[in-house]
Amino acid sequence: MAQPIRRRLGRTERMVTTLGLGGQASLQWTGEGIDAIAIIEKAHRLGINYMDSSNVYGPSQQNFGQAFRRLGLSPAAANYDARARAELFVATKTHVRTARCPEGKRFRTNWSDGMTDGSGVATCVDDLRRSLRLMFGDGQGYPEGAYVDSIQFHNINTMDEVDMLFEGFDDPSPERPWMGALAAMLDLRDGTNRTGCNPRKEKLVRHIGMSGHWNSPALMYAIQRDYHRVIDTLLVTVNASDGKYLAHRHNAIAAAAAADMGVVGMKVFADAAYYHKAPVFSNAVEHVYYQVGSAALPSRELIRHALSMEGVCTLITGIGHVDEDPAKCQLSANLEAAQLASPLSEDQMAAVEARIVAAGKEGANVYFQRPAIGLTPPRHVGVEADSSPALGRAAVRVSWDCAYAGAAAIDHYAVLRDNQEIARVPHRPQISLARFHYDDVFKGDAATGAHAYIVRAVDKAGNTADSPSMSAAP
Repeated sequence: MAQPIRRRLGRTERMVTTLGLGGQASLQWTGEGIDAIAIIEKAHRLGINYMDSSNVYGPSQQNFGQAFRRLGLSPAAANYDARARAELFVATKTHVRTARCPEGKRFRTNWSDGMTDGSGVATCVDDLRRSLRLMFGDGQGYPEGAYVDSIQFHNINTMDEVDMLFEGFDDPSPERPWMGALAAMLDLRDGTNRTGCNPRKEKLVRHIGMSGHWNSPALMYAIQRDYHRVIDTLLVTVNASDGKYLAHRHNAIAAAAAADMGVVGMKVFADAAYYHKAPVFSNAVEHVYYQVGSAALPSRELIRHALSMEGVCTLITGIGHVDEDPAKCQLSANLEAAQLASPLSEDQMAAVEARIVAAGKEGANVYFQRPAIGLTPPRHVGVEADSSPALGRAAVRVSWDCAYAGAAAIDHYAVLRDNQEIARVPHRPQISLARFHYDDVFKGDAATGAHAYIVRAVDKAGNTADSPSMSAAP
């Protein structure tokens, strides 16, 4: 095969192959007769340049470390090739939301039990250094010149987790007892020590990202809070069942693309629940899938569907095994499928989605993606007098935060005064905390008395959702 197609990974400006190597499947749960190192080496040989792991993927990072040293991609290797290393985009993850917290305290997440260091809590900085030791060092230390291209805040689920990540972001004082992960990672990106968490002023990471499966609104909130645009990538569920759940496609993915973030898709095969296993969290060797798709759900179609979602830059898939026969090799087959020169049409995408339903697999995302809630009303609607007597105007300002989309993208918002539509405001992904608004300007006698206002969300399928009525007088 010729050099694999690459796409720009958002504002990182890196060009990455449309298929990346995920760090789970046989890299985490290695079955008998499977060589995890050979999978990584073959991915590199095929030209795949995006590789992903995590601090909660068991031996995955060690497997990458062994492969990188053999391939001359670690500064610790005698045959280290700095140019070849620069061609790779190596991403890992931390599930820890804090860089510092008071002794005996811990910000809890659903994965935080057991993550402790000498102070009673593991920190995101500890996780980053651990990744460097395992992926580029000897497990005890990491060599000078080691770095990861991205550290991602793993599995963001709630608004509270986002708030903790941003703790200290605007005031990263070393005296602050609680310090969120984001400010510390900026120090480790920039070689500064504003937080007190990087006393050696190391530069250990090139970019910062986040990941999430469950809750698109939480991911959108993180994007809105990131007014300095320092979170460069989003790793998110991208598969043909998305529209059956609270859809990432028209919510978090749309917002990330509008913010010029690099969007990386995962769970393309619903963590193998499209194939041989029940929709439960993978945690054992028997959950790893070793075939190339199935007759009912060819992997090629699922990959092309995911790559056709607007904003998606690349996909990561876990690999069960590799084979010299391309027809039997998951890695070769998936990479070939990802050579998509132009996206599928909406009709072609709908046909793939219909195959999921026909195969009885529409519930495959049930354990990792939030249930569908349909199109929601615009949120936090407010109305207030906004008069300027000196300019001879009286007005009511109607403001709101975006609705959440259902299976169809949002088209516009209609503003109703006393049940009559008076304006339409086009929808756009809300990528900051700045709210949508409309100024209802009055002249003369029309300015007397209160009026009732409703904001209606309208999606591209014609569905509507109204906010509660609120009254204000100009």
